Amino acid sequence: METSINKEQVSPVGHHPHTGGLHMPESLHIPESLYHLRFPSFKHAPSQVINVNKAVDEKLTIGARIADTVASTVGSWRFIIIQSIILAAWIVLNVVALVSHWDPYPFILLNLMLSFQAAYSAPFIMMSQNRQSVKDRLTAENDYITDTKGEEEIRHILAHLEHQDALIIQVIERLETQHQEMLDRLSALDPAVARQVLDEAHTTGRKRTTEKSVEEQPQAEQTKQ
Repeated sequence: METSINKEQVSPVGHHPHTGGLHMPESLHIPESLYHLRFPSFKHAPSQVINVNKAVDEKLTIGARIADTVASTVGSWRFIIIQSIILAAWIVLNVVALVSHWDPYPFILLNLMLSFQAAYSAPFIMMSQNRQSVKDRLTAENDYITDTKGEEEIRHILAHLEHQDALIIQVIERLETQHQEMLDRLSALDPAVARQVLDEAHTTGRKRTTEKSVEEQPQAEQTKQ
């Protein structure tokens, strides 16, 4: 991964047109010694969250509201129970003939009324279903846009973390190189001092490793339990 860049290509608030630059806040001062570093940049552009239900409801016409009301009424248990009671009473009264037969068997008037009801309720239900399909399509499109932006941001975050790992490895390599150069100089001046420094470094490293293993042992036992 490329980590060098000219000073003219990077500014504290700018970014490289292709691979990015130091995209930092304006209040953050960047020393000139760090202009050779390059980080993948991504400018987050927050977009307004769209409430599809609210957006669709604001554009509803009177006909669409009537269609929704009819569809919700016809498709409810309350409507089924009330209609069943009316039909049962209609049939019983015409069969028992407690009053005059206004619709004797085979209940032609009742069949005509039910046909009118089906003929008019079906278009209302279909209009309501069409509007719901439009809302579902808008919801799916909004979800797609949100997921795409989220995936892009995650990809840039992963690229930034990967670049940080590369820079950390370079820093460690540079520190080890400088450490070795210092030891070489000490060895040239006083080999005994250099040997003592190496022994102290090895002792400190072994001590830290032992302390870390002692701290991790109880955690491993708790995990097994």
